[in-house]
This record gives sequence, structure tokens and C-alpha cells, in this order.
Amino acid sequence: MNAQQKVVIITGSSDGIGAEMARQLARTYGAKLALVLAARNEEGLQKVAAQCQAFGALTLVVKTDVGIESSCRQLIDAAAAQFGSIDVLINNAGKSAQALFGEVDNLGWYQELMQINFWGSIWCTHAALPYLKKSRGFIVAVSSLAGLIGVPGRTAYCSSKFAMAGFFESLRTELRGSGVRVTLAYPGVVATQIRYHGYNTTGDAAGSSGLKEDDAMSVEECAALIIRGYERGDRDVVMTFKGKLARWLKLIAPGLVEKLAMAALKKEVRPH
Repeated sequence: MNAQQKVVIITGSSDGIGAEMARQLARTYGAKLALVLAARNEEGLQKVAAQCQAFGALTLVVKTDVGIESSCRQLIDAAAAQFGSIDVLINNAGKSAQALFGEVDNLGWYQELMQINFWGSIWCTHAALPYLKKSRGFIVAVSSLAGLIGVPGRTAYCSSKFAMAGFFESLRTELRGSGVRVTLAYPGVVATQIRYHGYNTTGDAAGSSGLKEDDAMSVEECAALIIRGYERGDRDVVMTFKGKLARWLKLIAPGLVEKLAMAALKKEVRPH
């Protein structure tokens, strides 16, 4: 490493948005970048690392389960030990869920989802914060429009993302004057497999998406918007016109927003 290299940690970077952010950053910064790639899928991480190395970036693969506190802290320790500093922490790892609350018998997987989506980002951020203060770096939290607007059939997912948004908004205020910038990203429906791998009513893998995906944003566009947003120091990145509109309509016409949220669901998963 040299002093001009930036160290970027991306959780959930074995596929989807996280992997694409890694590739785009490597393509842009090449040898000026040190990427720490974290996820449970080590084989997927190694493939992404090879793609980033082809652009000249340094990489460190750390198998990580963000639903476990010790694993989050080991990730940050490994990054600091290897590279000596941390400039950017992108809390991207997450899991989806689709289930009507009244049809859920065992709420255990609600707790598991909160561990992954909410606590995982807190544990990583807490461990990385001393390094980020020293580098006057960036914290990125990849939330969802479901962290701004309640969506029927996604009570567990919305809860985890609303909590995430509240935490990082509060942290942003606490960090005023520290030089650390906090960006919250709110993707809408993105063309990934996250909804297929998420929990269903019984806590098993859903195997399908409960949302209409005809207008799903590409992974490439989503990743680019997140990177551009945090590099500009944006507070929030709301990615779609519908998302921006719904955010403000919620204040003046909440009933209309509820109708719009219901319309986003496939008919077979709507409440009866």
C-alpha cells in the first residue's frame, strides 16, 4: 500500500449491488484502491476479487456473517491489520422477506432479519468508526424505499430498514464536525435475486419475488448512483422519481401512498 490508496470495505459484495460497486470502483480507481470484500459466500467473493484485481485494485477477501457481532468485528480488524486504515465503509449486506404478518406463526426469523439488516450495519460501523474518524472518511448505509414507506407483506423487511435509517440519521448528526460523512441510499426495486433468497411466511427461502419487477432498475445503475452519492457527500440517495414523490406525498396524502404501495405487490401476495 501507499498513502494515496483508499481502503473501501463493502459488505454483501459476493454478488448483486455490492459486487457491482466493487467492480465499478476498481474500474475507476485501479491501483489507487484497496477493496475489502465481505460476505458469507467466499467462492463468490473470490470471483469478484479477481475481477477487481484485473483493473489493478488490491483486494482482501474476508468471509463474514454480518448477523454475528464477532464476525463483523473480525472483518474490521482484518481490514485494519492488512491496510492500516479505513476510508469508506459501505454497509450493503442485507436479506429480504415477504410475508403477511397475520400468517406468520414463528417470529424467530423476524429477529434473524433484524440481526442481519440492522445490527450487522451497527456492529460494522461501531468497529470501524475510530478508523473512519482518523481518515475523515465515509459511511454508506444501503437501505431501501421500504425504509421510507411501509409496504404490505414486508413488515419484517420494512422494520429492519426503518431502524437502519433512524440509526444512521442520528449518527450523522452525532458526527457533525468529525469529518465523517454519512450517506443513506434508498434503492427501489433492483434487478437482483435478493427477494428470491429472502424469507417467506415460514422462514424458508421465498423462491420468488412478491413485487412487480417490470421496471426494475439495473444493478449497474443502482451501484453507480450510490457511489456518486457518497462521493459527492449527499445525505440521501433516493433513486427513482416514484420514490421521491412518495416520500413527500406521505406527508400530505398518506392514504394515496398506501394505495401506491399496495399496487406494487403482485396480486397473489396481497392481503385479502
